[in-house]
Amino acid sequence: MVAPLPLRDGVAPSYLWLPEGQWPDMLSFLVARYPAVSEAAWRERMARGDVVDGDGRRLLPSSRYQRGLRIFYYRELEQAETPIPFQEEILFQDEHLLVVDKPHFLPMIPTGRFLHETLLVRLKKTTGLQDLTPIHRLDRETAGVVVFSSNIASRGAFQSLFQKREVQKEYEALAPRLDGREFPFTYRSRMVDGEKFFVMKEAEGEANSETVIDVIEHGYAGGDATLYRLWPHTGRKHQLRLHLASLGIPIVNDAFYPVALPCKQDDVSQPLKLLARAITFPDPVYGGIRHYESRRSL
Repeated sequence: MVAPLPLRDGVAPSYLWLPEGQWPDMLSFLVARYPAVSEAAWRERMARGDVVDGDGRRLLPSSRYQRGLRIFYYRELEQAETPIPFQEEILFQDEHLLVVDKPHFLPMIPTGRFLHETLLVRLKKTTGLQDLTPIHRLDRETAGVVVFSSNIASRGAFQSLFQKREVQKEYEALAPRLDGREFPFTYRSRMVDGEKFFVMKEAEGEANSETVIDVIEHGYAGGDATLYRLWPHTGRKHQLRLHLASLGIPIVNDAFYPVALPCKQDDVSQPLKLLARAITFPDPVYGGIRHYESRRSL
């Protein structure tokens, strides 16, 4: 799909297929669909030509609403973003992939109150790669290695590796010492959505998540915590965070597990002590094995 609006300051246009419904005009629909965006803001965007159809034709406030029409627009924030004071590092780049060392606190893609202060938009600005897309994700709070596709032709081949679980991910986490276990061991549980939309919980039933847990060092860096090595064999949301919390050893500085704390501004002096240390997978294009490691430490 070729978007009729160009990349603007690293931000690609969003698009939407107009659903079934009765609205007298486009402005009425947009105000109803996006209540957080004012009518005046939509009028201003339309006046700038920032709302168009799939052929690039400008849509006006009075344009007729047509079910099934695809419209394009730029996502904008009503308030200025707070800069995230940490920088990503490009570890590797070729004609297919961009491998990046992500810092803590930086979201992967635009969402909620984050737009320009996201890894995807930052990378599009610095590399000029308009077709850049993450092949997998890391939580905003997690740092470490993440892989992006920059080539539409080979993207499916790399994405299928994750779907077929041919990718090995290795993490490190700092958490309290766990006694009474022989390491390494495998922890399995059934994970389901929690009562709060942003967390997960464990439930009775067949396990759908699995993590291998080992110890790297007790008393890490002269402190009381233990440095663990983790290999997730499944990729559930917050899997490592929930598994360690369920074992009674929540990751240091985790604001979600075992109890979700009240929302507050980020304390950048206390990052979640979870790092995506390395990723390894077979190369579906050239053959052989690709392996990349983070240069960060906990």
